Amino acid sequence: MNWNAILAPYAQVVEELKVKLKGMRRQFEYEPSDSPIEFVTGRVKPVASILEKAEVRQIPLENIERDMQDIAGVRVVCQFVDDIYTIVTMLRTRNDLAIIEEKDYVSEKKDSGYRSYHMIIEYPVETIMGVKMIIAEIQIRTLAMNFWATNEHSLNYKYRGRIPKEVKERLQRAAEAAFKLDEEMSKIKNEVQEAKRIFHRK
Repeated sequence: MNWNAILAPYAQVVEELKVKLKGMRRQFEYEPSDSPIEFVTGRVKPVASILEKAEVRQIPLENIERDMQDIAGVRVVCQFVDDIYTIVTMLRTRNDLAIIEEKDYVSEKKDSGYRSYHMIIEYPVETIMGVKMIIAEIQIRTLAMNFWATNEHSLNYKYRGRIPKEVKERLQRAAEAAFKLDEEMSKIKNEVQEAKRIFHRK
């Protein structure tokens, strides 16, 4: 398989979505309300990870473009929980992408404690062979959720998905603490945003 050729449109999707989402963030500089977007990152899944996931999920390699939804991944990180749903609403109104599926792990967390909002989208990419529809995943989460998920991902990698029971329990407690932090910060959101505006005016 020519992986460079297969993954090139996915890299294009990631770059285009990052530009558009960062553009949305910049547009709020001219609005009275604060941007719900703190920062945006993206990546194309490495070939080794694609092969590993294909093996675990028993996806034939000829079907990965159809059956693997996160080869192209973009992450939108925000400050407050309600910002997540503001971003979701904004994405639903866009005409340059089609939403295939939504998974709300914010209100319905995973057993591990993982919280995030996932949107599976179909995005048209202009290639030299014409328009190609690419499936990609957009994850939307708070800074606290992102901190927790990044560490959980590292631990899963270290233990190859078999995190020891004691560590797993600590992770679950940390997830609850992170969500408690999000809840408390949401209660003082207006004060925090007003403080930021005063700071930037100076």
